Amino acid sequence: MSALADVYTIPQEHLDFRDTIRQIAQERIAPRAAEIDERAEYPHDLRRLLAEQDILGLPFEPEHGGTGTGTLMLNMAVEEIAKACASTALILMVQELGTLPIRLFGSDELKDRFLPRCASGEWSPAFALSEPEAGSDPGGMLTRAVPDGDEWVIDGTKNWITNLGIADFYVVFAVTDRDAGHSHGVTAFVVEADRPGFSVGKLEHKLGIRGSPTGQPIFEGVRVPDENRIGDVNEGFKAAMATLDRSRLGVAAQALGIAQGATDYAAAYARERRQFGQPINSFQAIQFKLADMETQCAAGRELLYQACAKIDRGDHDLGKYSAMAKLFCSDVAMRVTVEAVQVLGGYGYVKEYPVERMMRDAKITQIYEGTNEIQRLVIARTLR
Repeated sequence: MSALADVYTIPQEHLDFRDTIRQIAQERIAPRAAEIDERAEYPHDLRRLLAEQDILGLPFEPEHGGTGTGTLMLNMAVEEIAKACASTALILMVQELGTLPIRLFGSDELKDRFLPRCASGEWSPAFALSEPEAGSDPGGMLTRAVPDGDEWVIDGTKNWITNLGIADFYVVFAVTDRDAGHSHGVTAFVVEADRPGFSVGKLEHKLGIRGSPTGQPIFEGVRVPDENRIGDVNEGFKAAMATLDRSRLGVAAQALGIAQGATDYAAAYARERRQFGQPINSFQAIQFKLADMETQCAAGRELLYQACAKIDRGDHDLGKYSAMAKLFCSDVAMRVTVEAVQVLGGYGYVKEYPVERMMRDAKITQIYEGTNEIQRLVIARTLR
């Protein structure tokens, strides 16, 4: 592939939409961020706002009521929202994560039944892969689905599931052939939240992203029709991995937004804060911190946007690039937010200022949708 083939461009209409989202984020979302974190409450009002502005339609094609603007535009939006509030950015991220299996592998009937109501913001999905004993190793899952006539009966408990108690439906991965071997014999299903046997289990009390509920959905003899099956029987692991190859770019964008938000705040603070009779941004120690923070954000953005463009083009190495973007941007988010707290000094350590929240929110980006250790394995396997 020539170097020119890897060039990406951002259409002017995407830049205009990004600017609109940036304005919404700064004027409507940022003022709510501290309260959302403090109360650990899901921001239903901001979800409605995102729906009204067609932002929740970003992951979807026009035939299902979406904008059809692609992965790059979607993650530009995630980045802008995450600058203001990482919990609110996760609302948009899970719209993609929870529907990608249907979009990639679902029947036309499933797509028509679920995607338009997600694109409009009426419904919210969840992606239920991880389990208490199967996090980084999804092949160790215990949740089972057993056929019974033209239905499947699902039993098991998932863990670390975003949108628990909020989602209208869950994409659930369950073992359908225990003898098929590691990472095989898994099938994906759509389970609506109002089906008998489904219940909301323990909710986690988290370090960060406190405005997004996370926990254990429980499936006890939940019956779903075969029409709710996503893709072929025993091919669910392939659907899960294809989903994560794409959706982890949302984590990269969220991490980048957190990092850029912290950099912007620290830079503004350093212009105003005075010590020894002058603004602290006149001291080289602070200047160099801010310079490194901005440089890391810019580098992460180029990698993220290039990876998004690969998804939109359908390049064969999209999995490698999405792993690199997620790895790099999440590590940048942690480094940058720690430095932002340092720039603010004692003020950086108190809740009156947003950088301590940004530092707490940044940590999960190194963990969910595949820990950074797993991302390094994904990347390394492409180099053999």
